[in-house]
Parts: sequence; C-alpha cells; structure tokens
Amino acid sequence: MITMENVCKSYKVAKRNAGFLEACKALFSREYEEIHALDNVSFTIRDGEMVGYIGPNGAGKSSTIKILSGILTPDSGTCLIDGRVPWKDRIRHVKEIGVVFGQRSQLWWDVPVIDSFELLKDIYSIPEQVYRSNLEELTDLLNLGELLRSPARQLSLGQRMRCEIAASLLHSPKILFLDEPTIGLDAVSKLAVRDFIKKQNETHGTTVILTTHDMQDIEALTNRIILIGKGRILMDGTINDIKQNDLTIDETVAQLYRSYEI
Repeated sequence: MITMENVCKSYKVAKRNAGFLEACKALFSREYEEIHALDNVSFTIRDGEMVGYIGPNGAGKSSTIKILSGILTPDSGTCLIDGRVPWKDRIRHVKEIGVVFGQRSQLWWDVPVIDSFELLKDIYSIPEQVYRSNLEELTDLLNLGELLRSPARQLSLGQRMRCEIAASLLHSPKILFLDEPTIGLDAVSKLAVRDFIKKQNETHGTTVILTTHDMQDIEALTNRIILIGKGRILMDGTINDIKQNDLTIDETVAQLYRSYEI
C-alpha cells in the first residue's frame, strides 16, 4: 500500500533579467524565487490499483513520483510504501519498484539493448532463472526480438519506450511508476504499450501510477484519477465522476482545469 500524508516540497529557482550586465550582477547578488511544488499532498493507493495522476505542467506530478521512488526527499510530511520510507531505505525500495520516465532513459545509448538488460540484472541482483523467465515473457509481450541486439541510439522512440518498459520490469517489481510513458509515440505503439500495461496489472497484480497529459491513456488504463494543481490535491475520484456525455475526455479535463483555475 502507498500512503502519502501532508507531503511538502519546495525549490529555490534563480531569477535574473536578460543582458550581459544583469548576468554580471547575478555573479555577486543572485535573486531567488521559492516554488512550492507540493503543498500538503495526501492520498492512499491500494495494492493492485491503477491510478491516473493528472494535472497541468508544473502541477507537481513528477515531484510526487520522484519522492515515491526515493529520488527526492520532501521538506515535511510522511510517505510509506509497503512499510518503507522511500528516501531512507532506497536499496530495498528500488528492488520493489519500476520507474519509466518518458523523457529519461535507463538504457545505455551506444550498446545493444540486451547489454543494458544484463547490466540491470547485475544491479538488481536478479537470479538467473528469474531473469531468463522475465526476459522471455517481456520479449514476447512487447515484441522485442529484433530490437535486443540494436544499440538504443538506433531505435525509434516507440521501440525505445517498449525497451524502457521491459527494463523497468526485469526485476518483477510490485509497483510501476509511469511518467509520460507514451509521449511522442505513434498510434500503433501507444496501443501496444497500453495493452501490455493492462496485462501486467491483470496477470501480476502490479500497482500502476500513471502520470500523463494523454487523456486517452488515462481513460484506457485507469478508473480512479487524482487531480493535482499548484502543488495541491484538488480531486480524487473516478472518471465517471467528471465525465460528461456530450464532451470528450480531453474536453472534460480541460473544463475541469478551468473550473479549478489551474
């Protein structure tokens, strides 16, 4: 079970005006602006749930995922995932989670994908039999057979994302964090990724937290949605709670954003 209670996170961002003179001034006197990325964020996610975590750019979605995965430490509040505090027990925690960032890669750019997988096997200390079984299953379900011997830099975006998802699941994690997993993918690749995520949840009971701006992903994969805006949880309910018959899911969410002024 995932529990966050009153989690806060702020950043200091340097600001200056344009121009060489302003750049020189900033060397001696720098102005900062404090950004409240998360402001008393609280929610609970049960084992095996698939949850859509939505909000506009800068709402705090990625900061939440980074705290849940142990990358960031919050300023205050508590977070427990199956009894673990992510940022305090990172080695044990990362063995139980998989993370896919649509704009970040865990594959080594210039080596064949299978070499990256072998290295991840050693990093996660995956037993040989478990690794071979998972690799065979993922290769079959994600159609990776022709991709494993190619360097990551030679793959299309859709091919690379399929490999990224496989890499995040080699160690059989109980929880999967997906941050924009279908960004930039064509229609065929999106459908393939969605279908695979569904099967992973149904077959292995994997808990999935999905953050995306693609509302078709949310509608296809999740029922429960958590809306965050300006660092605050604004709504926690089902798609049916907000869906209007005469509007598409994109129009419904856009109207929701306007109603909350985010």
